[in-house]
Amino acid sequence: MSTFANVQAGSTIYTQAFALTKAFQDDKSDKKVNLSVGAYRTDDGKPWVLPVVRKAEIMLANDETLNKEYLPVLGLEDFTNASTRMLLGSASKAIAEGKVISTQTLSGTGALRVAAEFLSRQMNFNTFYYSAQTWENHGLIFMNAGFTDGRTYRYWDSEKRCIDFEGFKEDLNNAPENAVIILHGCAHNPTGSDPTHEQWKELAQIIKSRKLFPLFDCAYQGFASGNLDNDAWSVRYFADNGFELLCCQSYAKNFGLYNERVGNLVIIVSDPSVIANIKSQLLLVIRAMYSNPPSHGARIVAKVLNSPQLYEEWKTCISTMAERIIKMRKQLRERLEALKTPGTWSHITTQIGMFSFTGLTPKQVEYVVNECHVYMMGTGRISMCGINSSNIDHVAQSIHDAVVKIPN
Repeated sequence: MSTFANVQAGSTIYTQAFALTKAFQDDKSDKKVNLSVGAYRTDDGKPWVLPVVRKAEIMLANDETLNKEYLPVLGLEDFTNASTRMLLGSASKAIAEGKVISTQTLSGTGALRVAAEFLSRQMNFNTFYYSAQTWENHGLIFMNAGFTDGRTYRYWDSEKRCIDFEGFKEDLNNAPENAVIILHGCAHNPTGSDPTHEQWKELAQIIKSRKLFPLFDCAYQGFASGNLDNDAWSVRYFADNGFELLCCQSYAKNFGLYNERVGNLVIIVSDPSVIANIKSQLLLVIRAMYSNPPSHGARIVAKVLNSPQLYEEWKTCISTMAERIIKMRKQLRERLEALKTPGTWSHITTQIGMFSFTGLTPKQVEYVVNECHVYMMGTGRISMCGINSSNIDHVAQSIHDAVVKIPN
């Protein structure tokens, strides 16, 4: 008998998007559409390497002063400093007062894992809350990092197809002190529905009064609305109002650096004297986990963020991506309404960012996948990036047929 005979099969819920992509690749239908993968696609359905990224890579390749030595454990400072300025703004009071720590990580997932392990081991935090629905990896990351009490707060109202804000507030008001609250900075994944500015202010009051600890997952800054400042509003509001917090940044989406794994963990403190101790513990967490981060992707981001000319060019790129997604939202809604698809579809255009929570039931999703070759998550979440001018009619007709043939 094998030594590994008692290993049980793991849950596939955390890898569903990858399994759907494999099924899509194996599908021989000429009508197949992949709406499961969270990656930008052009209107031709192709991955897009941002022109500014190509330009930065050429500059780096021609820079003979660069080498392949290890980066410091906390990463490339040119990158972490620029990344933090982009998040908090050039006028950030926290940065000016020396109350910010930042460390390079293995994309947003790595930032979340380092953050969770630090909060569990050093802060002895045990309870964390994530939205219902959320990115499926949040729970797995925190439980694997040492947290033992994972809870959800109400977020999505499936009937009204919008945020259940009263339920959200009630659950936070009932949360125990020192519970970590995972918040999506913008472009909530998977619902695409964000709180308004006034709602963010109410949430901040509750989090402060209940002595909860905010952790922002900021994977879509700039990518959501096309404006970096707009998409950072929630994090900046908390920072400007004196919150101690953690924020996990990713450059997979807004730079298109999916496989380069570029991320940044930002920690804001109220007392700069604690920074040295925090850094020493972050060093130990990272040293034992992956030792130090890779340089190439971080150098690309640093080159762009620290060059005024490249920075402006990059902002044009993210506007291009955001505007295409907004256009596809508008056109998908128009087609569903033209087909007189039962129900209301205004949520498709009120949602923001890469994903839309369509409201399709699991049985309707099954029909769309098996009968129409349109691949989407079982929750009804679709990636708007997978829709283009060539397949949008097929996608709309598939959703329409599913809703008509399987009413609930």
